[in-house]
This record gives sequence, C-alpha cells and structure tokens, in this order.
Amino acid sequence: MRCPYCGHNDLRVVDSRDSEVGEAIRRRRECLNCGQRFTTYERIESVPFFVIKKDGRREDFDPHKLFTGLKKATEKRDISPERLNSIVDQIEAELRRSGRVEIPSREIGEMVMERLRDLDEVAYIRFASVYREFMDLRQVRREIDQVLSARSRRQQEKQAETARG
Repeated sequence: MRCPYCGHNDLRVVDSRDSEVGEAIRRRRECLNCGQRFTTYERIESVPFFVIKKDGRREDFDPHKLFTGLKKATEKRDISPERLNSIVDQIEAELRRSGRVEIPSREIGEMVMERLRDLDEVAYIRFASVYREFMDLRQVRREIDQVLSARSRRQQEKQAETARG
C-alpha cells in the first residue's frame, strides 16, 4: 500500500477497529515519509452481487458509487465521510445478509433515502429529487411537506413522552 499523498510505501497503523456494522476493519495509517494520516478499510472478499437498474441492465454492486451519491447529496452539509462510509457499510451488509445475488436499484435507493431522512433532511430532499426524478416544484414541495409532517409527529411524540415521564 502507498501513501495517497506522497506515494511512499512505508506506513504504520495508528489505530485499528471494527467498523460500526462489523463488516470491515477500519485502520488509521500514518505515512512515515510525509506524516499524513488516512483511513483504510479491510473487507472480506465475498461473492459479488448485481444491481438491476430501472432499464433492466445489470451492474456489479459498487460501494464507491453509493458513497459518491451520498457525498453529492450531503455536499456542504456537516456530515463526515466516516458517517457516509458507515451508511454504505450498513447498506452493503444488509444486502449481503439478504442472500440475494440480484437487487433492484429501487430497493437500494429506498435504503439510502431511509437513512438520509434520519440523518439530514436537506440531504434527503436532494437525493430524493434525483432518485425520484422530480419534474416540477410541486413534486419537491410534496416531499418537503412529508418531511415536515414527519418531523412534527416526532416532536409531538417526544413532548408526549416527556409529559408522561
């Protein structure tokens, strides 16, 4: 392995731990040449599975592509890359546990939206607008109204719980 900053191959592991979902080992490494630190993930190589696209094409599942989509949705939001990697790990682990070899892309999209809805409402709307191919502002507004309604319900439930407790 080489340092992504200077290309040197003399590295040391600073910290090593399981990822949040336990499907990978997260290692913090330091380059002994330039001193930069970076994170790597080690995963068990497993049987590949395929994503069935809307048009019927089949593609290899690509966690990097999933991360890129999350990164676009969360751009300029206060969400760390580690948190996005955690979401990718969770989704990939859930898909692998399903035991299926072919997964419809819409299922993966729904899994992403579910996690983004809980993580960041703006990122959720961004992702949903692309994923659901909103064609006009009415569709965007409908989605925003649903998010606000769900938020209001959660707040009311918290208030009721606090009043009981």
